[in-house]
Amino acid sequence: MSSSPTAATSTTHSWTSSSSPSNAGSAGTSTAGTSTAGTSTAGTSTAGTSTVTTAPTSTAPTPTTAPTPTTAPTPTPTVAVIVCGALSAHVREITARRGWQIELHNLPSLLHNHPERIAPAAERLTVELQARGLRVALGYADCGSYGALDELCSRLGVRRLPGLHCYDVFAGPDRLREMFERDPGTYLLTDFLVRGFRRSVLAELGLDAHPELWPDYFGHYRRLVWLAQSRDEALESEAAAVAEMFGLPLTVLDVGTGGLERELELLLGGAP
Repeated sequence: MSSSPTAATSTTHSWTSSSSPSNAGSAGTSTAGTSTAGTSTAGTSTAGTSTVTTAPTSTAPTPTTAPTPTTAPTPTPTVAVIVCGALSAHVREITARRGWQIELHNLPSLLHNHPERIAPAAERLTVELQARGLRVALGYADCGSYGALDELCSRLGVRRLPGLHCYDVFAGPDRLREMFERDPGTYLLTDFLVRGFRRSVLAELGLDAHPELWPDYFGHYRRLVWLAQSRDEALESEAAAVAEMFGLPLTVLDVGTGGLERELELLLGGAP
């Protein structure tokens, strides 16, 4: 995601909330325990004052121990995805639900405040992962790198998500292009930005300490659009508070994560 405040592209200024690195979870190995039936011998059973005589010497045969079932070993991931911290929660959910055996490595979303640092950070991690024999994919769009990620992909033989920013991945580039042409002063939000707006935008831009700078950063926006992945009451309340800061009405588009899932599947080439 880009952080330039131009009305033409209408992308967000900053957002941090660094995510800690996380690998895709592997299915746990479940081994059934060995169960041995006990030997039961019929005898004389006395309950209280009532005596019940059973068959004299009827002994059940001793059962044999059931063999312990074997489990297939968990596949070792051969693919690694370097993902933007702003997308990591969605990518983890999709990966787990689809059962993809991949390694996930998060880079801090704070890098969007300095997009020139994204490609160098991605390159260092890519080289490290390739040295381990892993195929690497980038969970980034261009994200304000102005082609630096494309140059990295070409040089190291990796691929990235399509589009200028993750908004394209969520909502589709054609839809956003039409929106910006119709309403060029549009500021976009995602669930991640709604959830962390105070910390990743206000604090990082110094607007919490210097609110008088708000017009310099956001005074030219005329519309606020939330590209919602999964709404709930808490997020809706936060989004309303952000709209109040802007002094603008809030438009909500429920785009979900289908676009991201589709592009991830193409990026990974149907990861096992």
